[in-house]
Amino acid sequence: MKLDQVALQLYTLRDFCRTSGDLAQTARRVREMGYPAVEVAGIGPISPAEAARILRGEGLEICSVHEEPDLIRHAPQQVAARLQDYGVSAVVYPYPANVHFGDPANVKAMISDLDHAGKILSEAGCVLSYHHHAIEFIRLGEEILLDHLFRATVSTNLHFELDTYWIQYGGGNPVEWCRKVAGRMELIHLKDYAFTVENRPTFAEIGAGTLDFGGIIPAAEAAGARWFIVEQDACPGDPFESVRQSWEFIREELAE
Repeated sequence: MKLDQVALQLYTLRDFCRTSGDLAQTARRVREMGYPAVEVAGIGPISPAEAARILRGEGLEICSVHEEPDLIRHAPQQVAARLQDYGVSAVVYPYPANVHFGDPANVKAMISDLDHAGKILSEAGCVLSYHHHAIEFIRLGEEILLDHLFRATVSTNLHFELDTYWIQYGGGNPVEWCRKVAGRMELIHLKDYAFTVENRPTFAEIGAGTLDFGGIIPAAEAAGARWFIVEQDACPGDPFESVRQSWEFIREELAE
């Protein structure tokens, strides 16, 4: 992994990206830390063209975009148009909104919709990836849902944005999952996993938790990952300080 492959997921700084002015100030601070790129998610009601202008104007590349789940499922042509405005080809289905995982028909409909949307987006020159959380590690018959989602979709229609924290939280192994989705993963979320003194799992800065990124990074590279995206859903204090700590650890300990 090279430093120019590391990006920051803007959801981490969502409270500082509500307006165009906020986004510009945040982008400037992120670039000054050293991050070369961002993944767009959680920003305020800013048009794709305006967000792209701001981010690139501050020297940040946009590696990928999280879009509204229902828009991806039911209006993929609109998603393709938005991606054109952003100037990117990678789009992520961020979470299974309005999907009841206890209802097999509901799950089947989601999978079918995503496979279809991915085909339309692929034909438009885009790549759709599924971003999981821990809920996808529930069992669906004899296999877990994430395995089923992988098997039941066409490889060119749906790729995967693995999340190291949620794999661990769900009881999986991040290295093994990188191997499973090899060839269908351009994006990976780097998110560390720690425990509190109350014996509860919590998000942590990269290097401040228990995950073996020394093993995860090579496995992700072998799987075809092009972007290594830092995200921390919740931070113990100033989120800018948390993402700075993660960048410094990556720069000093993980990057080539």
